[in-house]
Amino acid sequence: MARRAKAKTYGIPDVRKEPVLPAPDVPYKSRSPKFYAPKIGLIGCGGITESHLRAYTKAGFNVAALCDRDLAKAEARRKEFYPEAEVYSDYHALLKRDDIEVLDIALHPVPRAEAIEAGLNARRHVLSQKPFVLDLDKGLRFVDLAEKKQVKLAVNQNGRWAPHVSYMRHCIDAGLIGVALSAHLSVDWDHNWTEKSPAFNSMRHLILYDFAIHWFDMIACYFRGQKATRVYAALKKTPVQRAAPPLLADVVIEFEAALATLSFGADTRFGSEDHTFISGSKGSLRSTGPDLNRQSVTVFTEAGSASPKLEGTWFPDGFWGTMGELLCAIEEKREPDNSARDNLRSLELAFAAARSADTGNPMKTGSVRVMPV
Repeated sequence: MARRAKAKTYGIPDVRKEPVLPAPDVPYKSRSPKFYAPKIGLIGCGGITESHLRAYTKAGFNVAALCDRDLAKAEARRKEFYPEAEVYSDYHALLKRDDIEVLDIALHPVPRAEAIEAGLNARRHVLSQKPFVLDLDKGLRFVDLAEKKQVKLAVNQNGRWAPHVSYMRHCIDAGLIGVALSAHLSVDWDHNWTEKSPAFNSMRHLILYDFAIHWFDMIACYFRGQKATRVYAALKKTPVQRAAPPLLADVVIEFEAALATLSFGADTRFGSEDHTFISGSKGSLRSTGPDLNRQSVTVFTEAGSASPKLEGTWFPDGFWGTMGELLCAIEEKREPDNSARDNLRSLELAFAAARSADTGNPMKTGSVRVMPV
């Protein structure tokens, strides 16, 4: 019998031969404070707040007030989630209540900025919907205002607490893969549902700003401590997409000693996939699945590979994570991990990517202060 020729691997290891190890135990799950249980006011009761309130009821958070200029929306949320809550059509009336200590502001960016400022001036802790602001300097002003008023200002970057994202960033923070050297994140899905929303359908940078801010924020977390230097991005429409904004986008982010890429295919009708691969100096991380909620993670090191059995899903646990982190930070008298100041690093990447896509030129990180709209 002829001997089978040994396949060439070109130096690439055969991962099937790696020992399977117990998964590292890292604190990836959403948290709640031990004792602090303030009354929360939700300002804005649009579609995404169903996920907010579903998470808050699961976590046992006390939402005591619901506000929307369309009072029927606030009443509908009250009926579904918090039947004892008071409803308002004007958040200024809500702010007159001294017993509301924390605000979840889920408005669109322009009216959201006014509500954030009003909330901070009223000395309330604030969780801002993402993307935080349209102007980096205004964001810095809000950060300074929060510090002056001695309250916490955090951003609802719920993707940080998606189980697979949270697990990977905690592995990096624990030094399990050493220093992050490269990351490749790709998402292929159908975002054409936005054609039915006038606000989303008129947003040129629907993908690079409203959606991809989660992935820019992930990159900022994975490469925490490393300075991003330049960003290059490209946008394209497909010939068959239904939504008005370009649904294809690719981004390259340069760090001083690392490189990251993002790829978004938002006109994918079949075979959707969300994939992440992060290479480090001592190991690698991989996460893959058909969508944002169903992901499997593998940790690769010199000792072998490990795959944790993750609990929870991005929706709703990511929303528990953002509010829970803010409440824990208030209780523990520290800055929240999702602080507004930290989130400005993510916005710098998003703003630079949008301007780069518009001009065709790479942009220095931090040089684009206002979101191109």
